[in-house]
Amino acid sequence: MTMKESFELAKKQYEKWGIQVDNVIETLKSVPISIHCWQGDDIGGFEVNKSELSGGIDVTGNYPGKARTPEELRNDLEKALSLIPGKHRVNLHAIYAETNGEAVERDQLEPKHFENWVNWAKEHGLGLDFNPTLFSHEKAADGLTLSHPDPEIREYWINHCIASRKIGEYFGKELGTPALTNIWIPDGYKDVPSDRLTPRVRLKESLDRIFAEDIDEKYNVDAVESKLFGIGSESYVVGSHEFYLGYALKNNKLCLLDTGHYHPTEVVSNKISAMLLYSDKLALHVSRPVRWDSDHVVAFDDELKEIALEIVRNNALDKVMIGLDFFDASINRVAAWTIGTRNMIKALLYALLMPNDHLKKLQDEGNFTERLALIEEFKSYPFGAIWDYYCEQMGVPVQESWLDDVKKYEEEVLAKR
Repeated sequence: MTMKESFELAKKQYEKWGIQVDNVIETLKSVPISIHCWQGDDIGGFEVNKSELSGGIDVTGNYPGKARTPEELRNDLEKALSLIPGKHRVNLHAIYAETNGEAVERDQLEPKHFENWVNWAKEHGLGLDFNPTLFSHEKAADGLTLSHPDPEIREYWINHCIASRKIGEYFGKELGTPALTNIWIPDGYKDVPSDRLTPRVRLKESLDRIFAEDIDEKYNVDAVESKLFGIGSESYVVGSHEFYLGYALKNNKLCLLDTGHYHPTEVVSNKISAMLLYSDKLALHVSRPVRWDSDHVVAFDDELKEIALEIVRNNALDKVMIGLDFFDASINRVAAWTIGTRNMIKALLYALLMPNDHLKKLQDEGNFTERLALIEEFKSYPFGAIWDYYCEQMGVPVQESWLDDVKKYEEEVLAKR
């Protein structure tokens, strides 16, 4: 049986439930995923005075072939993008600035330091997103930045975040699609603090200063990201979920939910519908925590499917900005991007192919028997045939055949670094 024949048979099974598969595919084409650049070089960046990775973040593994230059990183991204169906975005951190060998402090970064990224994005029809980098720096060595008791250190990081928002605005103007500029800080304490309030007061004041700078929302969208704990901040994080949720709602900013930044038994999928009641938009960093915020490559697991279902069945594909955030140095980095991004798209397709309206109706009627039965039966519906056809139509490898491209790229490019 040909792939087209398998697709047509699968299509009939879904369409008996009123699911218009051709419309589903068109919808899926329109959903961009923001792919994080830092998987390709283990969050190293290209600063002249590079610091060791810090901020409660850890990258494990030493698989050969990581990108060492901006050109290598962009080439690796191009390879991954060629294996991923759809048109997407790339997410940058401030440490990926290109300064032509000049040591430029982060609070002095300008749009010109990202011109190469913008030109590359234009060439490939990509949007760009941005993050100030408030870690891996001597002024973050004690684990405090925007909430630091030293006003000079706070001022440095405030100016860095303002500069970052201007860079995001530049991306939006140049590329015709607004950049999401997301602020995450590592601030917290290893042991139980004697004062939880004052650092949060300082953080709020710093954020107020940062967002007082007039940046056109047509070109730049601001987000703030919480965390439960990190290495070195096990007992207390200044920017908790409650802090940023309140700040975002009060100040009309996006609240960004990272799937690894919560208690191990707490899931982001359960938060989406509640937060969309009060927020026009949300942002996600999709990762896979294993026992802690370990940022494993996104797998096609139950939580990923549930996140996608929550977005789709609440008609929120245009309200939730989906980005990825994982970094695994134990496997081929191009393969990591490919696996994780394909899984995110695959989960959205899975959600779009569910009889969501019918399942809602069954719940309202109290018919939980039929609802559970259908949910379980749809798990073995011929979803894979639709996915394979979609990949073929989008001109990317079908099933595991993309591995051949990665192996060849590793032999011809990565292994020679």
